[in-house]
Amino acid sequence: FDAASFETDRLAKDADAMEAMAAEEATFAKLRTPWKWAVRRRIWDMMEAEDYAEWPRPVHHRIPNFVGAEAAAMRLADLPEFQSASLVKVNPDTPQRPVRRLVLSEGKTLLTPQPRLRTGFFSTLSVDENLEPGMRVDQLTNSKGVAQHGTQVTLDAQYTVDLVVVGSTAVCPATGARVGKGEGFAELEWGILSGQGNLDPQTTLVVTTVHDCQVVSDMPAGQLTKHDVPVDVIVTPTRVLRVGQGRAPKPSGVMWDLLSPQKLSQIKARAFEAPPVLRDLKRRIEGETGMPLPQGPDETLPPTAGRQGR
Repeated sequence: FDAASFETDRLAKDADAMEAMAAEEATFAKLRTPWKWAVRRRIWDMMEAEDYAEWPRPVHHRIPNFVGAEAAAMRLADLPEFQSASLVKVNPDTPQRPVRRLVLSEGKTLLTPQPRLRTGFFSTLSVDENLEPGMRVDQLTNSKGVAQHGTQVTLDAQYTVDLVVVGSTAVCPATGARVGKGEGFAELEWGILSGQGNLDPQTTLVVTTVHDCQVVSDMPAGQLTKHDVPVDVIVTPTRVLRVGQGRAPKPSGVMWDLLSPQKLSQIKARAFEAPPVLRDLKRRIEGETGMPLPQGPDETLPPTAGRQGR
């Protein structure tokens, strides 16, 4: 692991992403789901204006880190579903870093994706397997620690995900509908894991941690696309909200007909090389069936922020 190269690459991609953000207003009108960007922009603006945001800032184009993320993680850790879980998948964003820390501290196995699936699929980490002498648990909870110390997981690995924790920009307690930062990798990861049999899309609980201001009521389930993954439980610094019978249905498998050429080639921040796990999975399925998979229509991808703080 070359720490200097890792940091150089991260900073370069961060600069590229920030430059792309300058043209955001013209970009939004061309996106596949512009209504989601209206919600995101409203939440991002409010969190900055009301000072609900934590570093890295500004929170625009990120899963926003929020005041009280530690308290929300502690509240999540009290859920019976968390306490009984052995393997927990957690997104790699900053506001869920306290959740990743708790997973490891409680002796559970953490499953976390390579950001944007750019260098592989997932990595697993546990105190027993990956914490070297003299290290702190927190050194395993950011992207650099995962890359350096995690155990890479292949597509053929046999394991069962007991609980999924996702980051959100906004989430609706009536339907479980959520929006992230607009890149769709949480949905891709869910699609691959469910398609490979590593989680049951009907029974695996999905939880998100957010600030109270990120809980909204204007995202009806009917506006979601078929690959969107709703949540079952919303945890804030002050409360736990369980979504009822109005929850949107959970998808299963990769929706290849929604994957545009641009999405298939998106890696890190605007570097164009197909994510290896998607490329390999696509080749495998096409080889087994003898038929090409469908491909989504061309689309404009949203600008992205850098991965500082992960």
